[in-house]
Amino acid sequence: MEQHQNQLTDIRNTRILRIASDGSFSEAEQAGLREAGRMIREGGLVAFPTETVYGLGGDALNPDSSRKIYAAKGRPSDNPLIVHIAQMEALPRIVADIPQAAVMLADAFWPGPLTMILRKSDAVPLATTGGLQTVAVRMPSHPVALALIRESGGYIAAPSANTSGKPSPTKAVYVAEDLNGKIDMIIDGGELGIGLESTIVDLTVEPPQILRPGYVTAEMLSRVVGEVDTDVTILQDGADCGQAPKAPGMKYRHYAPKGELTLVQGTRQAVVDYINRKAGEARMAGEKVGVIATAENFAAYDADCVKNIGSREDEATVARGLYTILREFDDEQVTRIYSEAFETRGFGQAIMNRLLKAAGHHVEQAE
Repeated sequence: MEQHQNQLTDIRNTRILRIASDGSFSEAEQAGLREAGRMIREGGLVAFPTETVYGLGGDALNPDSSRKIYAAKGRPSDNPLIVHIAQMEALPRIVADIPQAAVMLADAFWPGPLTMILRKSDAVPLATTGGLQTVAVRMPSHPVALALIRESGGYIAAPSANTSGKPSPTKAVYVAEDLNGKIDMIIDGGELGIGLESTIVDLTVEPPQILRPGYVTAEMLSRVVGEVDTDVTILQDGADCGQAPKAPGMKYRHYAPKGELTLVQGTRQAVVDYINRKAGEARMAGEKVGVIATAENFAAYDADCVKNIGSREDEATVARGLYTILREFDDEQVTRIYSEAFETRGFGQAIMNRLLKAAGHHVEQAE
C-alpha cells in the first residue's frame, strides 16, 4: 500500500489527513487522528478508510450527528446506519442483549467485514437506526478505523462515504469528489482492499438471515452458527417492497454510475457477441460505450472503454475493482455500460448484488 507523506491540509472546508494504513502511525498522524476524534465527539463528520470501503463517520449516540450524515450524503433517513466499534466490551452499551450466535460470529469474524443486526438499547437514537428498534453493528479490521473509533469515544455511525446512490469509494479522491466542503475531514489511507461493503446478517430472527451479501459468505457463516437464511430481495428488486429497509442497501438503488448499466447473462461466447453487437449499435447512435469484462473475455470486446475487472477464478480481485471501474466510467463520461453477469454463489453473490443494484436490475439474456 502506498505510504503518504504526513500532512493535514485544507480543501475548502474539508481537511485532508494523509496517513499510513498499516497502523504504524507517526506522532503527526497520531495527532491528526486525535483531532479527527475530537471532531466526531463534537458532532462533526469524518470520512475514514475501512477494509471494505471508505466510511462517513459521526457520533453514533448523537442524533444530530446521524442527521448530518443523512444530509451530507443525500441519504433517505429510513436507511439505517451501521455503528462501528473497536472492542467487544463496547457492545453491551448499544444492544439490549447479546445472543450466543453473536458471540460465536464475533469470535470468528471480528475484527472484519461482518455486520450483525441486534436489538438496540435505549442508548442508540432512532436517528441512527432509521427508526428501527434494531441496530447494525460491526468491528472493522482496518488500523486507521480502529484508532479513530477509540479516539472518538467508541461508537461511530458510518455508511459509505459517497453521495447516496453513487458507487461506494475505495479511494479518498472519490470521497472528496462527492463530499468536499460538506464534511470536516477526510482521512486518506490509500486504496482499500476488499472493495465491497460488509456482509450484514440479522440475528433477531431464527435462523439468522443475510440481508446484504459480502466477503463473509453464507457458507462461512453456516460453518459457525449452523443454518443461515438469505433474504429473497438480495438478487431481486426491493425498491417497491413498501417497507422500511432493515439494513443498508436493501431498498434503494445504490452503487450506480452516471451511464446506463445493463447486465448480460448467457454462455461465454453468446455474451461477448451480444455485448459487441449492442455496443456497436449504441456507438452508431452517438453514445460512448463502456464494457466491464472479465480477464477471460477482455480481448474479445470492441467498445470505447473496455475495463478488465479480473479473472472469474479470483472473485476477490473482481470485487476489489468494481466500484473503481464504475467511477472511472463516470470520469471518462461513458453514457452506456455493459457488464458480464457473475455467479450467484459464494462471494459472487455479493458482486451480483452490487451490479444488480447499480443497473437498477436491468438484465438482458444473450441469444
